[in-house]
Amino acid sequence: MRLDRRQVLQGIAAGSVASIAGASSLLAKAPPRNALAKRPPVKGGRIHDWHLTAMERPARLLGASGPESAVWSYTDDVMPVRRIMLGDTIRVRLENRLREHTSIHWHGVRVPNAMDGVPYLTQPPVQPGESFVYTVTPPDPGTFFIHPHCNESAQTGRGMSGVLIVEGDARSQVDADLVLAYKDWRLATDGTWLAFETPEGASRAGTFGTVRSVNGAGSFQGTVPARGDIRIRLLNLDNTRLIDIGVEGAEAVVIAIDGNAVAPFPLETWRMGPAMRVDLLVRAPKAGAEFQVIDYFSTETWTLATVRTSAPAAPSRPFDPDLLYEAVVPRADLRKAERMSFTFSASSGSLADAAGQLAPDDPLAKILLDGLCVRDTAFWAINKASWSAGAHRTLPPPLGLLKAGQSYVFELMNATPHPHPIHLHGHTFEVLSVSRLARPRHLADTVLLQPKERVEIAFVAEEGNWMFHCHVLEHLEFGMMGYLRVES
Repeated sequence: MRLDRRQVLQGIAAGSVASIAGASSLLAKAPPRNALAKRPPVKGGRIHDWHLTAMERPARLLGASGPESAVWSYTDDVMPVRRIMLGDTIRVRLENRLREHTSIHWHGVRVPNAMDGVPYLTQPPVQPGESFVYTVTPPDPGTFFIHPHCNESAQTGRGMSGVLIVEGDARSQVDADLVLAYKDWRLATDGTWLAFETPEGASRAGTFGTVRSVNGAGSFQGTVPARGDIRIRLLNLDNTRLIDIGVEGAEAVVIAIDGNAVAPFPLETWRMGPAMRVDLLVRAPKAGAEFQVIDYFSTETWTLATVRTSAPAAPSRPFDPDLLYEAVVPRADLRKAERMSFTFSASSGSLADAAGQLAPDDPLAKILLDGLCVRDTAFWAINKASWSAGAHRTLPPPLGLLKAGQSYVFELMNATPHPHPIHLHGHTFEVLSVSRLARPRHLADTVLLQPKERVEIAFVAEEGNWMFHCHVLEHLEFGMMGYLRVES
């Protein structure tokens, strides 16, 4: 039955493919401003002092009776979940007990540039034995996560990530709030790690894991009140894998994308590349029944979660998916926006530092990248320029020079046969048009470029040096990465 449903959904998706000329027809009209209620006054104000220690810890990723694996993590929990209220401030002391340097990038959070966690670009690397204090007051509620930003394929491959929930976007309480953080592990049967990068994977769709997991171990099993309204926060924290998410056994709607509220729409399937998130509202079935969250993208479907219902049931009420307040972020003025184009392609052999040099008096001009932040070769490029590789270890010039406060429309073109989830640090952008994979108009920080697809995004530039890259980790490490400089 699941395979039949998947085939039907694939047929729907295939029918939605259109030419470049018909791109805008694939997007719903922007929701009217009153389609989502305005956000109430901020209720937070606490200061959270967290001590995260990046170190090696034992974990049984192959099951309770399986061998131990040496994970790298921030806490004793693999992939920890932390919750704060909108308006709260986080002070995090990152202590590094690894054998290589690391950092924390706050994915999707609109942080000050100095807190963005990119070694050499926004801060010095946190070397072994050192610590660094991040101070972050998230301006938006939603579902976010943290991870390092050099040697990502190995550091996050071993477990260096965590979920951050900023509460305060809901108009009413739900009956359960579930976090499903999806990730593969590259493990041999004895629990040891396989290579996180391979030339075949890095130059194609990526190197896939051998063990699939949710929240660090296996498929999620849980129980919720019958007939309850269940919020599911689903994160794709894998290095490589795309997933097509659907729900069977219950009614489900999409209520947020990358932490940003959308006018609710029914879920058929939602395609997620690495680093993408989606929030669902599910009306649980009657007592004693169950529903499942399923990935349809693979050759064989895989169940991320099986959620059973139990008595007592939640209070009877109509299913109202209009749960969230409107996302309040800077919106681009499309009439005055400056347009720029970026093509994501295979490398032609050129490197970013060969395309031009930073001015000699630029504070970044003399920075040399270390071996964790570059690779021996480049397979990928943005606008024909690849991130520094091999003997070219100087910090490259920016991919573009922008002005703070100015509105921009970026045209993103995928010139490759592989998908690329494209992430822009420090900004929330609006997806204006797409040419292949049908999606509603929405706010995001990561957008999936299908092969040969063209996508338009719009945003208001914030001052700083902001990374701009594919989030298939081997792709960014082997060239499909750069940064934008935004000046006042």
